[in-house]
Amino acid sequence: MTSAVPTKQLSRKIPKQLETWRERILQFLFPVESDTWLSVLRLGLGLQVIVYTLSLRDDWNYLLAGTGHGLISRNLAEALLSVESRFVPRLGWLVSLRAYVGLSENAVLSIAWICLLGTGFSLLAGLFCRSSAILAWFLHLCAAKSGGLLSYGADNFMTVGLFYLMLSPLPDRYSLDWRLRKSPSKDPQLLGFWRRVLQIHLCIIYFFGGLTKCLGNGWWDGSNIWRALIRPPSNIIDPEILIRWKDLFPIAGVFICLLETGYPFFIWGKRTRTIWFTCICAMHLAIGLTLGMYLFAFIMIVLNAAAFGAGLVSRSRTESQRKHGTGIIDRRAA
Repeated sequence: MTSAVPTKQLSRKIPKQLETWRERILQFLFPVESDTWLSVLRLGLGLQVIVYTLSLRDDWNYLLAGTGHGLISRNLAEALLSVESRFVPRLGWLVSLRAYVGLSENAVLSIAWICLLGTGFSLLAGLFCRSSAILAWFLHLCAAKSGGLLSYGADNFMTVGLFYLMLSPLPDRYSLDWRLRKSPSKDPQLLGFWRRVLQIHLCIIYFFGGLTKCLGNGWWDGSNIWRALIRPPSNIIDPEILIRWKDLFPIAGVFICLLETGYPFFIWGKRTRTIWFTCICAMHLAIGLTLGMYLFAFIMIVLNAAAFGAGLVSRSRTESQRKHGTGIIDRRAA
């Protein structure tokens, strides 16, 4: 009889603990959020798409043309892509339709460029948000994969950002769609879920990126930073200045390793989030200014601002107002 009582109590405690864990997991995955982060993501990606498209205005057809017409054959890049998967979107799909509409390859590529530019302006204005996000994701992915031999990290993160944008509960309250169509308010928990997925994705990226850097010697002694700054076409800083400040490279390398590896541990805390967010944005800003990787720097700042930066200023103001208000009440009470 005495042994049966603890067994019954234990059997009651286990379901309660499981229920508590379940509630905590659901609260973590589906927090209540406003659509401010979604507005930041939409506006940032719209501007990113516009700048990206305009930067390739003169070289779009030259870089993405087929055999015998471009810098590197698009057919070669798509052939290599087909080895991985035949279902990855590519510009060759659009070019293959020219026989049915009677257009040349250059005309099809130009139309794709105009459509991509148009989606950027549409996202920036918040007009036809869902359709624009889907079309921008598809066209940019086609361009990035067809020009895979020339693409780099900015293209990958643009694809990631557009992917989350097209799946998120659009439109946001700052868009024209919201004002013109008077869309109903979105579920705050659904908004919180998609923001949480973006946050977790960034934590995984930074952690494993920082861990990879820590495993090599190039970041601890600063040699990787030195090679990045002197390698064309990123050598925009005078070598004399680099030699003069060479002692700072090991410090910067260690700082970057610790910043990225510690990202998933310190970006969540209320006390450390502002510091880590500011440092990570400053790091990307420095990358953009010193290496000329402006598109990469901007897209990373946009993703971080949407994931962890949106609402950060308002929260700090609210907390300061609460503290200030509490202080006034205490003084009056005294």
